[in-house]
Amino acid sequence: MSAPPSSILRDRALMTIAAVVVVGAIMSILDTTIINVALRDLSGELDTPLSTVQWVATGYMLALAAVIPLTGWASERFGGRRVWLAAVALFTVTSAACGAAQNVEQLIVMRLLQGVGGGMIMPIGQIMLVQQAGPQRMGRVMGFVAIPMLLAPIFGPTLGGLIVDHLSWRWIFFVNVPFGIAGLVLAMRVLPRTESRPGTPLDWPGTVLASVGAAALVFGLTETGERGGFDGAITWGPTAGGLVLVTLFVLHSLRSPHPLIDVRLFARPGFGSAGATTFVLGGAMFGSMILLPLYFQLARGESATDAGLMLMSQGLGMAIAMPLSGVITDRIGGGVPTIIGVVGLVVTTLGLATVSDDTSYVWLNAVLLARGFAIGMSMMPSMAAAYATLAHAEIPRATTSLTVLQRVGGAIGTALFTVVLTRAMAGRGVEAGGGEGAMTTLPEALHAPAADAFAHTFLVSTLATAVALVPAVILTVVERRARRRTPPAEADGPPTDDGAPVAAVGGAS
Repeated sequence: MSAPPSSILRDRALMTIAAVVVVGAIMSILDTTIINVALRDLSGELDTPLSTVQWVATGYMLALAAVIPLTGWASERFGGRRVWLAAVALFTVTSAACGAAQNVEQLIVMRLLQGVGGGMIMPIGQIMLVQQAGPQRMGRVMGFVAIPMLLAPIFGPTLGGLIVDHLSWRWIFFVNVPFGIAGLVLAMRVLPRTESRPGTPLDWPGTVLASVGAAALVFGLTETGERGGFDGAITWGPTAGGLVLVTLFVLHSLRSPHPLIDVRLFARPGFGSAGATTFVLGGAMFGSMILLPLYFQLARGESATDAGLMLMSQGLGMAIAMPLSGVITDRIGGGVPTIIGVVGLVVTTLGLATVSDDTSYVWLNAVLLARGFAIGMSMMPSMAAAYATLAHAEIPRATTSLTVLQRVGGAIGTALFTVVLTRAMAGRGVEAGGGEGAMTTLPEALHAPAADAFAHTFLVSTLATAVALVPAVILTVVERRARRRTPPAEADGPPTDDGAPVAAVGGAS
C-alpha cells in the first residue's frame, strides 16, 4: 500500500527541502512575469526606446533558456545543495544590482547574470526534492512545489502593477533581495549535504548545441509572438537555427556516452508519454495564460492590476486541486488524473471561447475556478508519472529534460496564441500593434470586436489543449500494463541508487 496522504508532512527532512525549494521558486519564477508591466516605466525613467528596454525581459529569458540544460550535469558534478546556494546567491546579488542600475546597459547585463542564477534555482531544487521523496510520494510532493510555478503567471503582473503604481520600478528587483537572503539562511541551516561526483565529465559539444539551440528557439518564438507572425529574419532565422541546433543535439546525445541530457529516456513508453504530455500542456496552458489578462484589459476596459485580481479564482482552483491530484497520483498513477485534468481544461477553455464584451463576471469567475482546478489536476500528475519511471541516478538529467520541454512548450504556445490573437484582431478592424504588450486599452467601440477575437483565440487554444489527450491516454495504458507486471513498491523513502528503474504505484518501467 502507498503511504497515507499526511506522511509527507511528518517527514521533516522532506518538508524542509520543500520549503527551501518553494522560496527559491517564488523568486525565480515570479521574476519572469513581474517585469513585463514595468517596461514602459523603465523606458521613461531611463530615457530609452521601448525596443531597447525590451531586452531587460528578453535577456533574462534567454539566459534562463541557455543555462537550464546545464543543471543536471551541475547537480551531479558539484552536488545539488552547493549549486542551489550558488544560484540563489547569484540571483540575489544581481537582483540588488538591477535595482541600483544607473542606465539601461547596466540593467541588461545584470539581468543576463540574474537569468543564469534564476534558470538553475527551480530545476536544482526539484532534483533534490524528487531524490528525497522517492516514487511513492512523488505526486504529493510535486503538487506542493508546483503551486508557485503555476500561480506566478497569474499574480506576477498584479504584484508588478502594484509596485510600479505605488513604489518605483527599482522595487521590481529589490523585492527579490529579502527572499534571497531568507532562502540562503534557510538552506544553509536545513538543506542536507548532497552527493557529488567530481569526475563527471561535461559534454561540451552537447552544451553548446543545447544551450545555444534552446536560447535561439525561445528567442525566435518570442519575437514571432511580439510581431504577430514570422516577420523577417529576426523571427524565422533564430527559430530555424534553434531547431537545427536542437536536432543536432539529439543526434549527438544518442551517440554520446555522457550526454548533457539523456534523450534515450524518452524511448521508455512511460517517460516518453509523460514528457509529451508535459510539453503539450506547457504550450496550451502557459501560452493561453497571456490571453486572460489581455481580455480583461482590452475587451472589458479593466486596469492591469484589476485584470490580475480577476484571475484569483483560477489560482484558487489550482490551489484546491494540487494536493488532491498529488494524493490520487500516488495511489493510482498519473495517467487517470491527467486525463481528467485535460478534459476539464478542454471544456473550460471551450467555455472561454464564448466570451463577449459583456459576459457576466460571475460566470467568468466560475469558469476560471473550474479551469484552475483542471490545470492543477493535469500538469503535476504527468510530471510525477515521468519521475516514477526513473532510477535515483537518472533524476538530475531527467529533470533537465522536463524543464526544457516545459520552457520550449510554453514559448511555442505563447507565440502561437499571440499570433492568432493579433491576426484575429486585425481581421476585425482592431489594430493590436503586433504583440501581447503593444497596447493596454481600447476605445469602448472596439470592445466587442476585440472580445470576438479573444473568443476565436480561445477556440484555437481549446484545440491545442485537446492534443494532450493522446499522450495522456498512452501514459494511462503504460501505467496499467506496468501495474500488472510489477507489484507496487512497499517502501516510502527515497529510491536506491543502483541504476535500476524504480517501480511505483502506477509507474512504468
